[in-house]
Amino acid sequence: MITKILNKNIVFVAALFLSACGIQCEDNSSKPSAPPPKDSVEVVFYLTKPDQTVLFTNQVDAVANGIIEGNATIEVLGTTSYQSMEGFGFTLTGGSALALSKMDVDSRSALLTELFAFDGNNIGISYLRLSIGASDLDEFVFSYNDIEAGTTDFELEKFSMDQDRKYLLPVLKEILAINPEISIISAPWSPPTWMKSNGASKGGELKKDCYAVYAQYFIKYIQEMEQEGITVNAITVQNEPLHPGNNPSMYMSWQEQAEFIKNNLGPAFEEANITTKIILYDHNADRTDYPISIMDDPDAKKFVAGSAFHLYGGSINDLSKVHTAHPDKDLYFTEQWTGSEGSFEEDLNWHTANIVIGGAKNWCRAIFEWNLAADPDLNPHTPGGCTQCLGALTIDGNTVTRNVGYYIIAHASKFVRPGDIRVASNEPQGLKNVAFKSPNGATILIIQNQNEQSKAFNIKVDDKEINTELPANGVGTFVL
Repeated sequence: MITKILNKNIVFVAALFLSACGIQCEDNSSKPSAPPPKDSVEVVFYLTKPDQTVLFTNQVDAVANGIIEGNATIEVLGTTSYQSMEGFGFTLTGGSALALSKMDVDSRSALLTELFAFDGNNIGISYLRLSIGASDLDEFVFSYNDIEAGTTDFELEKFSMDQDRKYLLPVLKEILAINPEISIISAPWSPPTWMKSNGASKGGELKKDCYAVYAQYFIKYIQEMEQEGITVNAITVQNEPLHPGNNPSMYMSWQEQAEFIKNNLGPAFEEANITTKIILYDHNADRTDYPISIMDDPDAKKFVAGSAFHLYGGSINDLSKVHTAHPDKDLYFTEQWTGSEGSFEEDLNWHTANIVIGGAKNWCRAIFEWNLAADPDLNPHTPGGCTQCLGALTIDGNTVTRNVGYYIIAHASKFVRPGDIRVASNEPQGLKNVAFKSPNGATILIIQNQNEQSKAFNIKVDDKEINTELPANGVGTFVL
């Protein structure tokens, strides 16, 4: 009893003391608990460092919840949307197919799965570019209608794709078995020489009396590919029409291309019920007048799906001029090479900024680097073809080296899928980026830190807020 009284007195005295000090006593027995912290944002973050110590590797515990005040914030504005994407990829040259065909079956199958499967474990290339006949990265120059000099074949009776059946078509069929949904765009480097003004594979122009038969040549190619179980989604009329110095190549002015499309190729496709898209130009960004001039002609424009570009001249931002002039037509970025003498860091930075990010931000629906694969000596190539073109892969027997082009495309192709939509985002403090929304609700951000030092920053997407860091000149893809 005495103990109970003492305890009560102690409590009473303590309460008087706290009250005198202005401190309120609270009964916590019925007080609601503090709200739990926000759910953690699930983030996938793949990083490539320019010094190659980290190469397209998933970073665990490199992202934290919440925004750090004072750091730059990339904000994705998903309500502002632009073009839907068709894919990212490379050109499967004849030389690429030859290098792949020399691998043993199991090694080639494993590599093609890595490149083309979309299953969360591989890089999921979704678009391929092919040459119609030889490109300059084939063993030798050929077309599908090579005949004796001085003769003609206006009925295309000697049309043959047998050269492609040696390496290209078998490899392509292996790819299609892995990814049946892959898209294909094809381009000629040169028509058959008998159709050309100079009778040679290099340079020259398309003879006027061969416009109609050349249109049928395209149709025959598409139909033969269809018989092989291969759908050609699009063609360009001529690879690099303003560069007749390659081998093979052909010069074609915009006036000639417009005439060919509106009077021959377009009507012939229509008559043959060919649904393959016709794409203009396929050359550098410094001559946007070329595709714009053709599409300004309504008789040509009605057959055209869009225009394609390279960036060996001009600025990637020039492509938006074409979109502004003809917003109802699509844009494609179809080629950019990396050289064997190049720097991994410089190529990673320039190509990511200009081709992947810049191409997408200037309305391109599909984006390609150049050659998929070559051997250690950068072979094969035609006489007069590119001798310094570095493949995304170097293949030496069954040994595969992944070069800078592989990582440039992987940062996009693994995560940005056909049908994803480019959306708006800001670019604070040297953090060049492009954002995409997937139909499943995911947001994909490709970011290049253009600063010469590591950069800590925030990412805000709807109600998701995270903070992270990229090394100097590093490239990261974030999915959240």
